[in-house]
Amino acid sequence: MRITSLLSNRDHRRVLDNIISLTGIQLVQYLLPLVTFPYLTRVLGPSNFGKVAFAVAFIAYFQLLTDYGFNFSATREISIHRDDPERVSRIYSSVMATKTLLLTVTFTAMLTLILLIDRFRSDYLLYIFTYGLVVGNLLFPAWFFQGVERMRYISILRIVSSLIYTALIFIIVRGPGDYLYVPLINSAGFIVVGLYSQRIVLREFGVNFMVPSLADIREQLLEGWHLFISTLAISLYTTSNRFILGLLVSSATLGYYAVAEDITRALQGLVSPISQAIYPYFSRIQRDDRERARYELRKMLVFMGALTFILSVALALLAPVIVGILAGSSYSLSVPLMQILVFLLFAVGINTVMGLGLISLGHKDIFSRIVIIAGLLHIPILIGFTMLIGVIGAAIAVILTETFIVFLEYFIIRKKNIL
Repeated sequence: MRITSLLSNRDHRRVLDNIISLTGIQLVQYLLPLVTFPYLTRVLGPSNFGKVAFAVAFIAYFQLLTDYGFNFSATREISIHRDDPERVSRIYSSVMATKTLLLTVTFTAMLTLILLIDRFRSDYLLYIFTYGLVVGNLLFPAWFFQGVERMRYISILRIVSSLIYTALIFIIVRGPGDYLYVPLINSAGFIVVGLYSQRIVLREFGVNFMVPSLADIREQLLEGWHLFISTLAISLYTTSNRFILGLLVSSATLGYYAVAEDITRALQGLVSPISQAIYPYFSRIQRDDRERARYELRKMLVFMGALTFILSVALALLAPVIVGILAGSSYSLSVPLMQILVFLLFAVGINTVMGLGLISLGHKDIFSRIVIIAGLLHIPILIGFTMLIGVIGAAIAVILTETFIVFLEYFIIRKKNIL
């Protein structure tokens, strides 16, 4: 009876459809790499696998700067005004123009760094090829599809990109010396799919590109500022782990950590569609019925907490088998790292829902302060633990930071009576 009631509600049906679509993306995005991942770890070896992982971590900073806070702020704006075609076109145009300006700035900064610093200049093609991911990400407006709650487009296009990448990896990458082709192939797939997605936005959704004014660009930058700072702070305890480790340990050691983190992030990605799908839904209902939004948030917190805790414990027990199958016996040092990192599923699952509650209910400034504090504390903890007990210390530092965020967000949410 409850299922019938759920499916009879149009909003619930749309959210469920979006969850299924996003889960489809994650399944393909993470199941296809289950084919290429074991191949790459064995063909490239820990050292070259670590080099590629370091390059992705380095370029992720530029992607973060180009994304700004638009994955949340623009999604919310599109969701609220999606019944006004002219307003949607204006929002879309100003966001794309702003992201293009940011891309120009970040590409210039990236070139300057790789030309001036020996560590980067010695392998400059690796970083230039990896930067293609930033270009592809700009071209692919996932924030627009989320805003209009048509996640099927994201699902189909990401699947196509993953299929292109998977096929070309097996055809082109044959030995350790072919590691440069890995980011090149990945970037090419993202760019091709990004270009096609632009065609869909313009033709299927009737969006007309308008030359935005400086005021429009300024408005987008101001709207996304708090969320950009939050995302930047979050990167200090997510993306920065590999980058900082790459400066402190050998490429091979980074390779062991990258394998454990890649497996963990892949598994984490299987539950993230739930929060991605409900964000635009919450953005709409909180405007009309805040009590209903709070009720839905409580239900989601209980569900995500129970689901991710059970998954974390099960995966910690299965870590030796999972690493052995996916990466091979030469990555046995990745097992204890994965057994620690899998508890990210539990911590991040809870954090995501509580963060969603803070942002959707108008407390994005508080959310920004929480992650800024956590990010600033994480860097010295990461460096200190790594220098004291090695790469295991890095994994412990990651879990400590996420746990700190859990307690801090929960304390503030209870104090603000959000739940």
